[in-house]
Amino acid sequence: MSTALGNHILVEFMGCDPHIMNDVSSIERDMVGAAQVAGATVINSTFHHFSPYGVSGVVVIQESHLAIHTWPEYGYAAVDLFTCGEMNAWISFDHLKEKFGAKQYSAIEMKRGATQLLTRTDFDLSSMREKAGEWRNPEMYTRNVWFTDKDEDQALSLRFTGEVFHDVQSPFQRVRILESYKYGKMLALDDMVMTTENDEFHYHEMISHPSLISNPSIKNVLVIGGGDGGTIREVLRHEQIEKVTMVEIDGEVIDACKKHLPTIAAAFNHPKLELIVGDGIAFVENATDAAYDLIIIDGSDPVGPAEGLFSVSFYKNCHRALKEKGILVAQGESPKFNGKAFAELNFTLQGIFGKEKAPVSLFYVPTYPTGMWSFQYGIKGDLNILSIEDESKAEQFVSAQGLRYYNTEIHRASFATPNFVKEMLR
Repeated sequence: MSTALGNHILVEFMGCDPHIMNDVSSIERDMVGAAQVAGATVINSTFHHFSPYGVSGVVVIQESHLAIHTWPEYGYAAVDLFTCGEMNAWISFDHLKEKFGAKQYSAIEMKRGATQLLTRTDFDLSSMREKAGEWRNPEMYTRNVWFTDKDEDQALSLRFTGEVFHDVQSPFQRVRILESYKYGKMLALDDMVMTTENDEFHYHEMISHPSLISNPSIKNVLVIGGGDGGTIREVLRHEQIEKVTMVEIDGEVIDACKKHLPTIAAAFNHPKLELIVGDGIAFVENATDAAYDLIIIDGSDPVGPAEGLFSVSFYKNCHRALKEKGILVAQGESPKFNGKAFAELNFTLQGIFGKEKAPVSLFYVPTYPTGMWSFQYGIKGDLNILSIEDESKAEQFVSAQGLRYYNTEIHRASFATPNFVKEMLR
């Protein structure tokens, strides 16, 4: 007969893989797995990723719980394995030690609830048993796992299912497809949300249609980046387009989105598209002068493979590659999330295109940190980006294409900036 109600093992894992220690989906999977290999019945899992790093979580089991907190910067995890009944928690210990790649560990085993110190109280359980009899375990535990996009000072968290549909470390970045409860499947690059099924149209409609509506004579378009395919899908809605050249450095992003985000990656087989998997910076450097009516820079934040997309030399080459009334539009960061990059990009465009030829358009994406984001323009010639030549025709286009964000009112209004943004741009 057992002399305790429960068994508690306090574990310290050291020398763990820091990447695993900072990966909420891997931690959740391994903790649930640790419970299952020991024969436990999983009831619920709740895990959260902290900014800038660290994961906390708990797996509630019928036999009690398994809990963890990690310090990736130290390769360290503190784990509690608390069980009752016949479950052997040391099986869970062995499982986690292997999965975390721990080089060292310490463990203390404690007996909890010594029966010789407790007095059993008999009370009527009949009503509780009747209620419990109505419940059946559906063989599916509840998962509460959070994905976090963050910098050192702020973060956005989305609850996701815990399932990872695609997870590949390409030569450039980690490419993942996850599924959030609120926004559907999403593309994440190096733990940054790039796009989601349910709000991608905010971004892709606004990076494409203002330029194409302002200048209906645009025929030849260059897109740098945009591996999810949403931007080229929107550009190719316009019948006057003769050719779109897309240069994406990471073919893994294209493959992942074609497989898992087909409604976004819907135009990769379009006959007007020339798709190049290569370096967009080098492509623009070698581009013919005055080759394009429109250049769209659909890049991620200025880190990793996208860092060069924020350089002066790159935008000088873009200016050279544009025709006389050409337009450049670039993903311009958020004035509230990455204000330094936002302002510096605008100063660069002002210096190359002219102070009055570098307007900023603000729009809103719920899954981008702070919600407020920008596109920044460089305009050659006397084109007015706010001008809509035929408003009736533009609205007919909006209706016929079923656009969900862009319309002519939004077109003009997006270029109206708050006073704090005006101050940043001075």
